Amino acid sequence: MRVTAPTPAAQDRSATAERTGSAANVRDLLLTALAPASWATVYAVTAALLPDGRPLLAATLRALPAGLVLLAVNRRLPKGVWWWRSLVLAVLNFAAFLPLIFFAAYRLPGGVAATIGAVQPLLVAGFSLLVLRARTAPPVLLAALAGVGGVALMTLTGDAALDPLGVAASVTAVALVALSIVLTKKWGAGASPVVTTGWQLTIAGLLLAPFTLAFEGLPSHLTGANVLGYAYIGVIATALAYPLFFRGIGRLAPTSVSLLGLVGPPVAAVVGVVAMGQTLTVWQVAGLVVALGAVVGGQVLGRRG
Repeated sequence: MRVTAPTPAAQDRSATAERTGSAANVRDLLLTALAPASWATVYAVTAALLPDGRPLLAATLRALPAGLVLLAVNRRLPKGVWWWRSLVLAVLNFAAFLPLIFFAAYRLPGGVAATIGAVQPLLVAGFSLLVLRARTAPPVLLAALAGVGGVALMTLTGDAALDPLGVAASVTAVALVALSIVLTKKWGAGASPVVTTGWQLTIAGLLLAPFTLAFEGLPSHLTGANVLGYAYIGVIATALAYPLFFRGIGRLAPTSVSLLGLVGPPVAAVVGVVAMGQTLTVWQVAGLVVALGAVVGGQVLGRRG
């Protein structure tokens, strides 16, 4: 059997295609990373601008207005199996996740919550094995573990309070999103990321609204700061961030997407230094470098795998 060597022209086309694919992958990673970067600010906004002790109200006002706007703009409803799939994903991503994460935000220091959130890539690897039968390469798992250590160095302090209910809420929330990432990868896209985000947010908001009215009720008044806080988390951290996140799930490996969550704590630290005049200790700088190194290293190792 005669084997013909590839021509120079074929080799050039192959190299060009590889460079184009690499550039597209980097672009997808950067766009997807914008979502966790925006979510990194939600804890600070919750503590500074939102009324105390209203996690259900915060979750409802984050989901329902944004969902209705996206639904009105796109004017598309789910079809077939995407009705129940959208319901499942809406519960995992929003209806259950948002109350839990706001509850944790009220009860935990941001550093504790950030460290718990950094465990998500390991949970995604476990769910990928169970649901997708996909094994995560050991070097990627080591990068995820290094990311947890980096975030812990950067955010935990010696007097960090471990409220049991807050920890339980945070762990559950992180696990729900990890499962939703894997299920979204398994089911594929029922429509564009903007359309599916509108479906999920609207469903979640409608599910949350009765519980909000029953258990918390509506506040007697909202200050200008409250309105600004709700607008920020509804528009920036939800209506704009989640379509980018779901787009990334469709284009990247599940563990790659979850590793990008490690971008959040460094972004929060940099914002604190630039906007609030905070300073970082040597250990915090070391943790920031380790966390970002874990993100980059995990992506490179995962692509090679």
